[in-house]
Amino acid sequence: MALQQLFRIKPTDEIVSEAGQGEGGELRRTMGLWQLTLFSVGATLGTGIFVILGQAVPKAGPAVVLAFVVAAVTALLSALSYAELAGTIPVSGSSYSYAYATLGEIVAWVCGWCLMLEYAVSVAAVAVGWGEYLNTFFQGLFGWQLPAAITHSPGDKGGVVNVTAILIVALCTWLLLGGASESAKANVVFVLIKVVVLAFFCIVAFTAFQTKNFTPFAPLGVAGVTAAASQVFFSYIGFDAASTAGEEAKNPRRDLPLAIVFSLLIVTVIYVLVAVAAVGAMPWTEFDPDSTEASLALIVDQATGATWPGLIVSFGAVIAIASVVLTVMYGQTRILFAMSRDGLIPKVFQKVNPRRQVPVANTLIVALFIAVLAGLVPLGQLAEATSIGTLFAFALVNVGVIVLRRTRPDLPRNFRTPLFPVTPILGVIMCVLVMAGLAGVTWVAFLLWMILGFACYFLYGYRHSRLNTEAPQ
Repeated sequence: MALQQLFRIKPTDEIVSEAGQGEGGELRRTMGLWQLTLFSVGATLGTGIFVILGQAVPKAGPAVVLAFVVAAVTALLSALSYAELAGTIPVSGSSYSYAYATLGEIVAWVCGWCLMLEYAVSVAAVAVGWGEYLNTFFQGLFGWQLPAAITHSPGDKGGVVNVTAILIVALCTWLLLGGASESAKANVVFVLIKVVVLAFFCIVAFTAFQTKNFTPFAPLGVAGVTAAASQVFFSYIGFDAASTAGEEAKNPRRDLPLAIVFSLLIVTVIYVLVAVAAVGAMPWTEFDPDSTEASLALIVDQATGATWPGLIVSFGAVIAIASVVLTVMYGQTRILFAMSRDGLIPKVFQKVNPRRQVPVANTLIVALFIAVLAGLVPLGQLAEATSIGTLFAFALVNVGVIVLRRTRPDLPRNFRTPLFPVTPILGVIMCVLVMAGLAGVTWVAFLLWMILGFACYFLYGYRHSRLNTEAPQ
């Protein structure tokens, strides 16, 4: 096995020419700029505010607002690199395909393996929090809740199997099997509902706003802000979802870069507004990291002295989290579709149903894997594991932009990363800094995941790679 074979690059022209092609059929181009933007918003908006915010506040105090900004800047630097590569290589593989065209097969595999951690595990993490808001909604509407045994993971508050998490995964799977266009339409409705609900939360929370809640602003210092930023970075995972729709976009070279940047800006503004409103309405010391999955509903109930505002927020969270599960599951299946087409994972993942024009078997396998994770693993462990995989993939994308600019300056680029090469270099640095704030156990889990990934590559991916099997003898 020659070292140069591990770093063989798949030509950009070949990657683009294969767009949409699968075994037994092709993907259908149905998404415009509006749908792509909301797809990314749908994949992003909800996790950080409805699920993670309550856990991050005790780490940073009122400075959690700053933590959201730090995480946003980190995401933006990488988003600009994503935007350039998405417009240059508009395919479903996202950063996996970008790495294949710039850094070589082994790096592309590592990136794809990290994306599996990012997408599949983030969906599971979000699904875990869905049951908490569903129970808050049921309590406000009917006065009863589902038993803890089926709404929490094993070992968490009496949980046995998180059946509600499995249920939301199953519902989103059903939508995805209906087709990309139908899924995008459902997501538009979901996104509009959750934006309206978050606006309602801000209006109510600002009626109880007290400036004294921001003093002292950073009681836990810079370390607290960094720790919170590392956790809430999970909230920004999803802006790259548009890049996974490259083979189902009507005008991918123009629309993908715009959708990525627009969605991140929209989400950042909403996150900061909601964080300010939340901390202003409730002292940071009252945020309990052990029971804050439904913290926004609690805040509006306390602000008004009534239960109906929390009912509305809980309904919005139920919809928001469903939207995240739907769109991120979609992204996971399309990345696996691209990896399968390259021969790095089994062919079953690239089979397209000719009638529905979606990878049915791929979708069902992903759904089963996510359902098992969501039903059996607690939220906190999932969130941090997702962040580290994502940050690593983002760092590779920033490096990929620099490499492709030098190796293929002739390629058409509808969007160029501003202040090049400063922006992608800063993107790498920020990713490393945020990764450094993650817990040691998260690093151990990531290392074990990478060891497993390399084993899969050398046992299967390397031998079945199309660049290997189709190479001239």
